[in-house]
Amino acid sequence: MIGTVVGVAALVGGVFAGVSNAAPSAGAYRIVNGASGLCLTVPGSSGSDGVQLTVAACNGASNQTWNLSAQGSGFRLTAGNSGKCAGVAGASTSAGKAVQQESCTGASSQTWELTASGSNYRVVNANSDKCLNTKDNSTSSGALVQQNSCDSVSTKQWTLQPAGSQPSSTPTVTPTKSPTTNPTPPSGWPSPNGSQAVTSTISVSGTMDGGLKRYYASGDMGDGGQSESQDPIFELANGATLKNVVIGSPGADGIHCLGSCTLQNVWWEDVGEDAATLLGSSSSQVMTIDGGGAKSASDKVFQHNGPGTMVIKNFQVDNFGKLYRACGNCTNSYQRHVQMSNIVATYPGKVLAGINTNWGDTARFSNITIKNDPNHKMIVCLKYKGVPKGSEPTEIGSGADGTNCIYSSSDIHYQ
Repeated sequence: MIGTVVGVAALVGGVFAGVSNAAPSAGAYRIVNGASGLCLTVPGSSGSDGVQLTVAACNGASNQTWNLSAQGSGFRLTAGNSGKCAGVAGASTSAGKAVQQESCTGASSQTWELTASGSNYRVVNANSDKCLNTKDNSTSSGALVQQNSCDSVSTKQWTLQPAGSQPSSTPTVTPTKSPTTNPTPPSGWPSPNGSQAVTSTISVSGTMDGGLKRYYASGDMGDGGQSESQDPIFELANGATLKNVVIGSPGADGIHCLGSCTLQNVWWEDVGEDAATLLGSSSSQVMTIDGGGAKSASDKVFQHNGPGTMVIKNFQVDNFGKLYRACGNCTNSYQRHVQMSNIVATYPGKVLAGINTNWGDTARFSNITIKNDPNHKMIVCLKYKGVPKGSEPTEIGSGADGTNCIYSSSDIHYQ
């Protein structure tokens, strides 16, 4: 075992001894990756056995809360949302095997030892002697969690934050991001660096940096109206990143994401059918929209057709129907989730998020600024009853409820 194991026997006065990030021997925590600042997460708040864990932006949800209790040589990690234990698939001792949630049995493959590593911990499986890590040492939201041989890689280091404290997306050792406390509201629009007509969909794998060039549909791509037969200007493969792009008019069907993907500093001058759509079929997939903005969306800005989670942050939107809509009548009726933070939404705008509560959808909001809406007409969270394809979903209510629409009055600011 690498380092000094902080186990049950190493408790002094109810706290861990010999480490700078001391923590109680039992209780509820967020487990935060030392490289990315992302939280260990049960994707989709699933209650099923065999769901592989991921990392995602910390938000204080129960599927990011882990209850530590003494077990064997270390601790049992129990998910707050499901009551199931973090364990290694098949009790394997091999590197690269999935770490998943399972019905708790007390097995050594569900026992984890906390090993001091500077001011962080390594989280070491008692059965395999291997460390909790992200696949390919990824620092991206939605990265899968697995076990790997223990070494000094920062993705194998974790901090424990009491679940009742303010979530932090900043690692305590060797920060890779700026602190996100009191973020500056986004403002201003970029000037494009030239323009390019697009006559067939541009496929993106890996990372594409558009250099803030404007891309617009031409030929048979579509006219930017509401026809569902239009092609996307960009199609992103699973794991792809598109950044520094301006989508001009006509915008056709914007951007399609075929799995987990990231949009950084992408702008839509005149939203076509939709600005971007999350497709795919994995409940662990995450689409992250970080920065950028959208104008003139007669219907939706972001459409969520597949399962998984959409994260929208540091974004501005003006003159729109819905900023986000979880599909209410697609071929497959998935559970879907959205997280919005540091958003500036300027009226006229109708709805920030539309979700289907009968399918267990959730929408979480923090640091939302709504401008030019003195009568508070804009709906923060609109609830629907999802229906099979061919029918129309019905509105069934709106507003915070602590279950599906999750926010408080202090999360919404009017200017």
